Amino acid sequence: MTAHNYSPAFSRNDQSPIAKWFWTVDRGLLAAALTLVALGVALSFASSPAAILADESIVDPFHYSWRMLVWAGGGTVAMLVASLLSPRGVRRIALLALICAIVVMAALPFIGNEVKGAARWINLGPFSLQPSEFAKPGLIVFAAWMFSEAQKGQGVPGVSIAFAAWVVCVGLLLIQPDIGQTLLITTTFMAVFFMAGVPLKWVAALAAAGAAGVVGLYFAFSHMRDRLSRFFSPETADTHQIDRASEAIRAGGLVGRGIGEGVMKRHVPDLHTDFIYSVGAEEFGLILSLVMIGLYAFIVVRGMRRAMKLTDAFEQTAAAGLFMLIGLQACINIAVNLNLIPTKGMTLPFISYGGSSMLAMGLTMGLALALTRRRPGAYEPGTSLPDRGRILP
Repeated sequence: MTAHNYSPAFSRNDQSPIAKWFWTVDRGLLAAALTLVALGVALSFASSPAAILADESIVDPFHYSWRMLVWAGGGTVAMLVASLLSPRGVRRIALLALICAIVVMAALPFIGNEVKGAARWINLGPFSLQPSEFAKPGLIVFAAWMFSEAQKGQGVPGVSIAFAAWVVCVGLLLIQPDIGQTLLITTTFMAVFFMAGVPLKWVAALAAAGAAGVVGLYFAFSHMRDRLSRFFSPETADTHQIDRASEAIRAGGLVGRGIGEGVMKRHVPDLHTDFIYSVGAEEFGLILSLVMIGLYAFIVVRGMRRAMKLTDAFEQTAAAGLFMLIGLQACINIAVNLNLIPTKGMTLPFISYGGSSMLAMGLTMGLALALTRRRPGAYEPGTSLPDRGRILP
């Protein structure tokens, strides 16, 4: 009998770029992200028939599902291509994404498509693009780059440049206005600032300024006051959306009503975007909810652990910031669905319907995977992380 030798798809001796990528990328993180994308596609088929009820011009009950397949494919490609980049390539792509996003956001007041009182999108034929989604990973990587340059003591005003970029992004987001994205990008920026090795007094000062900024936003934007009022005094306001979402989650129980058997989704506005979590909880129950939360936790915890073991200050801070960005956005969306915080209008990463969100999250995950790939000198076995010093006096 002839013996057969079986070998993996790529040999460790294979020096092709794809083979090197396969053996150096964190396949556990990649598998978790792809699983979330697959869940997003599956839930789009569960939510699309109910979502089209809000638009009488749509006939195909799976209209959003087919579009979701396209966006999921695009997000997956963006993730895989970005994960092939070198750290230098990551910096270049992030800077390009940030500059392009800033330019488009600056043009939104003139050419943007206004929806529900906010001009956050630009129409591109049959699709619309939300540039702020791409500004988030771009800013995080750029800030980490500037902070690391400031550490080198070569006269580069990295801290000032990073803060200037943050101020520009926040200013453009407030013009739209988009309070949720402003708070998310500010919180992640503060985390990157802290991880860059700054003194705690500067972190405390920034946190105090952020708190003062939130108070200022409360008085400056009436829709923010309305959302807080609905959250803290639900008996005095219309809370139909979050009430139906909460009922859907409770109705799901442990194993859910069954595929396509959800009832409350017919009464939840934006169910395929901001409230897709409640759709999954009703039809598949607590089990699927815990699976999704577990996948996000796995990505954040494993990603942060790998990031903290990197020896380069930029790679470490940028990777940790990107993983934190994914985790924070997931936490905010799930917390809104569970009525733990006021509504934010923020998508669930890899799960919610939306081309901009899916493409940007694919890019975010891809950049994080690229930074945490095993490269010569990237991880020093048996050594502690280098003292990165302080970037401010």
